[in-house]
Amino acid sequence: RRWREKNTLGGTGKWQVEVGDPTLPLLGPLESELIKESSSNPVFMRKDTLTSFQWRIRNLPYPKEVYSVSVEKEQRCCVIRTTNKKYYKKFPIPDLDRYQLPLDAAALSFTHTNNTLIITYQKPKEILAAEEELQKELKKIKAANSGDGDCKTQ
Repeated sequence: RRWREKNTLGGTGKWQVEVGDPTLPLLGPLESELIKESSSNPVFMRKDTLTSFQWRIRNLPYPKEVYSVSVEKEQRCCVIRTTNKKYYKKFPIPDLDRYQLPLDAAALSFTHTNNTLIITYQKPKEILAAEEELQKELKKIKAANSGDGDCKTQ
């Protein structure tokens, strides 16, 4: 899921990636050879499942005991900390903000496998019901190209 932001003059601006792999900016052939982001840096992305919101952070080599994942109710965000002070990240859950639902620490869990930290937040009943209604509405709508495949203009 991507959202387009407006710039200060009201024109189209940069894309904000909410769910999925962040797209890398296209650089010219010379720029990509001169300076490049390290492939060992942590990569933060969101991948949702049917029943939960899920975030994955690749390239985090520390054991599971080092990580601490908590909820900041005042700031409406989740916080990832390490006891060795090597990684710190705050991130909001925009779906809960859209429905104005409170954050629940009991719905938050995490695991660590293959140098990837996986944070899972169980979706509230309200969001599950809204997504089910959306799927029902989408099934009612007929596809635009549902007719036969013959081209009438030739």
